[in-house]
Amino acid sequence: MSLSVKQRMLQRVAKDIAHQSMVNLGMGYPLEVLDFLPADLQVCFHSENGISGVGPVLGSEHADRNLIDAGGGYVTPLPGTAYFDSATSFAMIRSGRLDVSLLGAFEVSAKGDLANWVIPGKFTPGMGGAVELAQKAKRVYVIMTHCDKHGQAKIKPECSLPLTAAACVDRIYTDMAVIDVTPAGLLLREIAEHVSVEDVVAATGAELHMSTGQIGRF
Repeated sequence: MSLSVKQRMLQRVAKDIAHQSMVNLGMGYPLEVLDFLPADLQVCFHSENGISGVGPVLGSEHADRNLIDAGGGYVTPLPGTAYFDSATSFAMIRSGRLDVSLLGAFEVSAKGDLANWVIPGKFTPGMGGAVELAQKAKRVYVIMTHCDKHGQAKIKPECSLPLTAAACVDRIYTDMAVIDVTPAGLLLREIAEHVSVEDVVAATGAELHMSTGQIGRF
């Protein structure tokens, strides 16, 4: 059975999760990447409410209701799972222990600025741990749709929404492309198999530079 566009995007992100890395997954698309990780890949997943070594997210009928992640999902413990208070959890984040923070986004700028916590006029539960996760991880990856529901570009020269953190994003994964944020600007690395380079350029609000090598597909 062939994968959908969304599934191919999630699968592509999963390929960049390194063996024996420590990773924090944001809500939404980032959590769905778990379904595409190889079973033998050893990764320590961290949740900022005080768990490391987080196992799969479960439905409520199979869950231990005392075990939830920062987004309120029911999780399972694994051998070596550790529990600690929120202060310790954020000390781990702020001291640079996370190898990767994988986050969703409303907008990303050409400089790697991230806006992912509020759309003015709409309800938000708050910024939570997003600032620390965006600023302090060794690598920050963003996964999102390339355009919003109105067809407007979410990758822009400057973010129009309130920032979560400035110049923090290293790589952007969308349903159309994989783009690196570099000192020279946005670098197009790969495109989805259902689009062309021209399609990606037209859907991107900021200038894109082309990789000197062959642009891959996913």
